[in-house]
Amino acid sequence: MRTFVHTSHPARVLFGSGTVGDLADEVRRLGGSRVLLLSSPPLAEASARVRDALGALVAAEFDGAAMHTPTDVTEAALAVLREAGADCLVSVGGGSTTGLSKALAVRTDLPQVVVPTTYAGSEVTPVLGETRDGHKVTRSSAAILPETVVYDVDFTLSLPLPMSITSGVNAMAHAVEALYSVDADPVTDRRALDAISLIGRALPRLAADPADREARADLLQAAWLAGTCLATVGMGLHHKLCHTLGGSFGLPHAETHTVILPHAMAHNAPAAPDAMRRIARALDVPDAPSGVYDLIAALGGPTSLRGLGMPESELGRAAELAVATPYPNPRELTSEGIEGLLADAWHGRRPEPAATGSAPTRLTEQVVASFAHAPDARVRTLLTALVRHLHSFVAEEDVTEAEWQYAIDFLTRTGQLCGPTRQEFVLLSDVLGVSSAVDLLTNSRTPDTTPSAVLGPFYVAGLPEAAHGSDISGGLPGTPLWVDIRITDTAGAPVKDAVVDVWQSNEDGFYDVQLPELEGPVLRARLRSDAEGRLTFWSILPAEYPIPEDGPVGQMLAAVGRHPYRAPHMHFMIDAPGHRRLVTQLFVAGGSYLDSDTVFGVKDELIVDFAPQTGPTPDGRSVDGTWRRLDHSFRIAPLTD
Repeated sequence: MRTFVHTSHPARVLFGSGTVGDLADEVRRLGGSRVLLLSSPPLAEASARVRDALGALVAAEFDGAAMHTPTDVTEAALAVLREAGADCLVSVGGGSTTGLSKALAVRTDLPQVVVPTTYAGSEVTPVLGETRDGHKVTRSSAAILPETVVYDVDFTLSLPLPMSITSGVNAMAHAVEALYSVDADPVTDRRALDAISLIGRALPRLAADPADREARADLLQAAWLAGTCLATVGMGLHHKLCHTLGGSFGLPHAETHTVILPHAMAHNAPAAPDAMRRIARALDVPDAPSGVYDLIAALGGPTSLRGLGMPESELGRAAELAVATPYPNPRELTSEGIEGLLADAWHGRRPEPAATGSAPTRLTEQVVASFAHAPDARVRTLLTALVRHLHSFVAEEDVTEAEWQYAIDFLTRTGQLCGPTRQEFVLLSDVLGVSSAVDLLTNSRTPDTTPSAVLGPFYVAGLPEAAHGSDISGGLPGTPLWVDIRITDTAGAPVKDAVVDVWQSNEDGFYDVQLPELEGPVLRARLRSDAEGRLTFWSILPAEYPIPEDGPVGQMLAAVGRHPYRAPHMHFMIDAPGHRRLVTQLFVAGGSYLDSDTVFGVKDELIVDFAPQTGPTPDGRSVDGTWRRLDHSFRIAPLTD
């Protein structure tokens, strides 16, 4: 049983785009009326935007924030604060400006509002590192923690790519050390792994397109998560080394974190193997320290202390300073060991993967290297990630040759069942949830449209077009169903000439392609919307049904004790000129298996009423007894969305 103590540090967080517009209200919420605005000269544009947002609340400004929070700079800012009679601190910038705000707050007990422009994460921590006479001293206190943090993604868009990379790795360092901290707990672990995964995915996207707002948002969210880790648990070797190198040797903060992180990880790896395995999984790499180094190198980030201006002759003194004061760390610290670590970092050597995984790791890297010259960058990225995932799975699960051979046979049998009327591979993707996972990502890119759903294995292309009001049931038994559909764009305007393919099972759960005695398409058709975006047809009420159980997918479900049933539904594929294709399903409200659909395809927004009716029908058709009616509008996105 794991025992732990978790401490939360209360702070108010605003996150989004344009949130700086709420800054004045946040100051007033803290009782502030005379703000000291803190920044530095490179942040003149961001500072001006904050000044405009605060308006008359600004009583004075100080733009002299410096790296490592020198106490003489703090004293100069304190004089400005007292002269202005400020009652609230607002800082805009990275760790240097935030550090100055904290240094002033701990001396005056004034409330703080921080607007970060980097991914440092220190804005959500009660930790302050100050430099006096060439030595950096760190302390922690509740009085240091800023009361409010306003994360505005817009303020990170102009952060240069090299600084974005080092700042992002700086945030990753907080999360990495949290995982092997003596104070680690399940909440912090989850935040740390989420932060590492977000950073590992976002930085390459940002390198490809520095204006990628979603990548910037992911990095800013990761900075917040990583900062909360730094606030909750004690840091180890990495942070101690970086504080020593920055405070005593004047090395730049984020760049030093970037260079040191893979080497500190490699040093601690033998004493923290579980943490390293989890980090490797979060980054989709076989080995965590070398994986972080490779990420930094691929992004063009700094990889050597020599490149940062650290004299090689000072490595021994740096090691002695780092071990002079005891602090928690998973591996025992010695001057010799730390000097060796620093020597590797000074030369920029790639950390060697753990010996136990060296052969598989070399194999993985050889395979990945074979994709290096792929002309399509996306193909290279996908194949690289796929190989790393597969190799990691084989290694972690210690897959035997017999198990591997069974998997090959399983896939062979799956392929042998694929043809024009049955797609066993699609079925496999469906029951493993992969189809729904891809669908969720696709639908998230067009949130104002009708939610999408999986295609399924029984779609047939090239159907003849049917007339409005026609009956697609082919005379099969079942409860008659009148369907009245409207197609609109995201603004609600009707979409003319939308081609709509519809298909479903019969009341016994079979599609026409599963029933060789049926001639021609039955319970499937292609229709076209009119000038009002409408189309109508008759069918029968869909029923729940089992997916095919006679193949390898059905055998897999039986082996794990899962039922094979799908909730009752009707498929739709909608194509219209100038619009994105929508593939979706409508599920019968009150139907069976809505909460356990075997392909995980049900979404609440797609559960609709197939309303019971009696009496006259919309087109005058004679129906004895109860019939059903489905009225629904689909929203599709223009290609420009």
